[in-house]
Amino acid sequence: MMTAEDFKDGQVLLIDKPLTWTSFQVVNKLRWEIRHAHNIKKIKVGHAGTLDPLASGLLVICTGKMTKQINTFQAQIKEYTGTIVLGSTTPSYDLETDIDATYPTDHITEALIHETTKSFLGDIEQYPPVFSAIKKDGKRLYEFARAGEEVEVKPRTINISEFEITRIGENEVDFRVVCSKGTYIRSLAHDFGKALNSGGHLSVLRRTKIGDFDVANALTPENFIKTLVSE
Repeated sequence: MMTAEDFKDGQVLLIDKPLTWTSFQVVNKLRWEIRHAHNIKKIKVGHAGTLDPLASGLLVICTGKMTKQINTFQAQIKEYTGTIVLGSTTPSYDLETDIDATYPTDHITEALIHETTKSFLGDIEQYPPVFSAIKKDGKRLYEFARAGEEVEVKPRTINISEFEITRIGENEVDFRVVCSKGTYIRSLAHDFGKALNSGGHLSVLRRTKIGDFDVANALTPENFIKTLVSE
C-alpha cells in the first residue's frame, strides 16, 4: 500500500492509456487523484513519452523524485503494434484527418509486403508528420498544418531494429515494430505505403513496451484510481 511519502519519494507507474485520452490528460487525472487520496498539496507527475490520442497502450508515469528519470526512460527502445491501411493517404498520416488521395493496390502481393519491410530496418532517415508537436519557430508543427500553412520539416535519423508483419488482410496489414526514440509510426505507415508504390496511413496504434516495461503489467487509469481508493 503506497503512502503520500512513497509518491513524493518517487514511483514509476505503468498505465495503459485508453483511446481518445491525451497523455497530458492521463498525467493530470493521476496527479489530481493522488493528491486527493493522500491529501497532498503539491506533487510532481510526468510521463516518459507522448502517445497520440488515437493511440493506446503503455505510458510510463513518474511521480516525485522519479520525474528526474523521465529522460532516461524516454531514451529507451519502444515496441508498437498496429494496423496500416494501404491504398490511401491522409495529411496527418493517421485517422485524425480525412483521406486526401487514393492509390492502386492490385500490384501488392504478400511477398512484396514482407520484402519491403527489409528496407526499413536499421538506421533510416524519417520525416516527422506535419501534424506533430515538434516545435519550429516557437510554434508546434500541427499549428502550421491546421492553419493550412506550408512548413519545411527536416528529416531525422531513427533506428528500426524489428519490423514484422503479423497479419495481411484486404488492403491492410498488422505489424509489430521495435524502434528508437523519436520514431513516428505514422510516418512509417506513410513511407511504407509509398515504398509499395501505393499509399498508406495508420489506422490502429498501440505501444506495448518501453525498455523493460511492458503494457501487460500496466493498469488503466480507472483501475489505478481503484487502488488509491482501496488504500
